[in-house]
Amino acid sequence: MVQIVLKAGRERPIQQRHPWVFSGAIDTVRGNPVDGAIVDVLGPDGAWLARGFWSSRSQIRLRVATWDAAQPLDDHWLREAIARAVRGRAGLFSDDETACRLVFSEADGLPGLIVDRYGQYLAIQLLTQGMAARADVVVGALVALLQPRGIYERSDPEICEKEGLPTHEGQRWGEAPPERLIVRPIMLPGMCGERPPLLADLRGGQKTGFYLDQAINRARVGAYCRGAEVLDGFAYTGGFSVYAARAGAAALTLIDSSGPALALARANLDLNSPATPAELIEGDVFRVLRQYRATGRRFDVIILDPPKFAHSQAQVERASRGYKDINLLALQLLRSGGLLATFSCSGLISADLFQKIVFGAALDARRDTQIVERFAQAPDHPVLLSFPESEYLKGLLCRVW
Repeated sequence: MVQIVLKAGRERPIQQRHPWVFSGAIDTVRGNPVDGAIVDVLGPDGAWLARGFWSSRSQIRLRVATWDAAQPLDDHWLREAIARAVRGRAGLFSDDETACRLVFSEADGLPGLIVDRYGQYLAIQLLTQGMAARADVVVGALVALLQPRGIYERSDPEICEKEGLPTHEGQRWGEAPPERLIVRPIMLPGMCGERPPLLADLRGGQKTGFYLDQAINRARVGAYCRGAEVLDGFAYTGGFSVYAARAGAAALTLIDSSGPALALARANLDLNSPATPAELIEGDVFRVLRQYRATGRRFDVIILDPPKFAHSQAQVERASRGYKDINLLALQLLRSGGLLATFSCSGLISADLFQKIVFGAALDARRDTQIVERFAQAPDHPVLLSFPESEYLKGLLCRVW
């Protein structure tokens, strides 16, 4: 077995069951591991600590998959780990149209593996050398466990580049998914309410075809939109707008930079609430909101769900300015008593920092602002306590005077 020995003082994160070993923490490599190989982690005193998968070109050289010295990381382990992750979502999907994340990488003890269920199809991402090397076992396990109609790979090119993996997208098994697939969001056990049909694009959409992490938040924000004039910034395919329309919104304005995404948003609105007046604008949200401010346009509810602004620690300061700018614009466009639903999916922006950013925007806008609700990612995206990086989505619902 190939081994790595950690530098003195760098063993504590592994002892606390954090799954990442960075290149700078390694003192010695015993053997010549190939990418994806199974490697044991030893402390500076030679004591066995953990076992995981090697990646020679990533800053994260090893991703831990077990802290049990007796646990081999073989095909049986992989199949059982996938089955355990799926069992953990058993109460969240109950029919053949549900969209749900089934495997969430390190949070489920499967570093680099994402599996999303879209009704009878699965979308997967293989984002580490360890999982890419075991792609056939992953696909076989999913077929045996879930009997999908097809499995489509949508591995993120940016993450693959950092990992030293070739970009791969395409059919892995079975039937190709249709261009537009109707799915329904998860529903929490005991939670009442409708599950609107939504169109997802597994082959051409963002991520694996849809943003599943906002499933519960869309329903919660929509409940505040009855009779309201709603602006949906960074609307993508209109998930928030669909809930707002079904709740009785008076009018909708959707803004996104992607024409194809807005075309799918229009189809989603036509599918759910065709009578609700909706204006769809292709453009830069920052620029459009500045135009609205200049012309004095106002709204009752504004929803901001922008893409990730910070991809690295070096980008946090710039991202913070971007979040403050967009929230300042929204605060200036709200009528008195209006609501701002604002989100950040940048994992490097903590919930505390995000609240401070919104607070700074409120000060500059000279608006009294109350936090009505706090939001997080949906329960099919669990947070592993020893891996805080798995908690990335945060949001606030604010009433503005």
